[in-house]
Amino acid sequence: MFAKIRSNPFWQQWVRVADSTGTNAILSPRKIYIIPTRWGFLYGLMLLGLLAGAINYSVSLGFFVTFLLTSLGNLGMLHTWRNLVYLEVRLQHAKPVFAGETAQVLAEVSDTKNRVRYAICAHFPNNTQDHQDIPANATQSFQLPIVTHQRGYFVCPRLTLYTEFPLSLFYAWAYVAQPLQILVYPKPVHHALDPRASADVDAQGNAFYSKGDDEFNGHKTYQQGDAVSRVDWKASSRGIGLFTKQYSGKGQSTVWLDWESTSGLEKEARISQLTYWVIEAYQSQQTFGLRLPNGTLKPSNTEAHYHQALTALAVL
Repeated sequence: MFAKIRSNPFWQQWVRVADSTGTNAILSPRKIYIIPTRWGFLYGLMLLGLLAGAINYSVSLGFFVTFLLTSLGNLGMLHTWRNLVYLEVRLQHAKPVFAGETAQVLAEVSDTKNRVRYAICAHFPNNTQDHQDIPANATQSFQLPIVTHQRGYFVCPRLTLYTEFPLSLFYAWAYVAQPLQILVYPKPVHHALDPRASADVDAQGNAFYSKGDDEFNGHKTYQQGDAVSRVDWKASSRGIGLFTKQYSGKGQSTVWLDWESTSGLEKEARISQLTYWVIEAYQSQQTFGLRLPNGTLKPSNTEAHYHQALTALAVL
């Protein structure tokens, strides 16, 4: 099941978008949109009032002030547009996350016209914004969070960059579309079933974990997916965060995590259950294999094997 890009309003299908050429996208003049802000509309109403008063009372100073402020507004519009045009945008691949977690996309925005860009904002729709100043001929990194909801490859929606610098009278923005996908692992179950995995026929024993043979090897910061049974509540009670216990040593058996062992559950529940078992097996340094309807992963206990197993479950 693959995540779909969020649908945009029909009118957005007609807007000009800065598409990437290779890995970069340039905000060319025809890609920039600009409209007055609410303060800009109030500013325009004020100018109309000043003009009406100057005409009604034939006050030369009134005409001077009106045209001076109008020129200031025009300059503000020009500099707002120039603050955004010809920026170069490049999105970096984000690390995989579990469904429901927030992925962090790194966007590198560069100036190409030897001028400082002030108060540039970047964000994905319905996600937190990041504001940065960009030095002349330099690159600034924007940390852009994006919330994931389901497993699979999440296709990032179009990125929006905007600015209201220098007077906040005008709002200039541009859209950037780059083919970036984020791998989203399945969300593990919170209350897992007892493991019903089958041990390798050549192994000595068939336990899912050999906890009695493991030796305590310190603590690590708690992360989502860590086994609740391994949380060190005594160490965590000091008020400096949650910690999980780590153990050294390997189990005595090779475990097969089998799709058939989760029969009786719905498909997504079965995937979540297997995800939990994969996390538990890896954290306990257990050698495990994975049998799925569309293929089999040979037993291993490496980090690459762990991510390979989660990827297989994500795209199942």
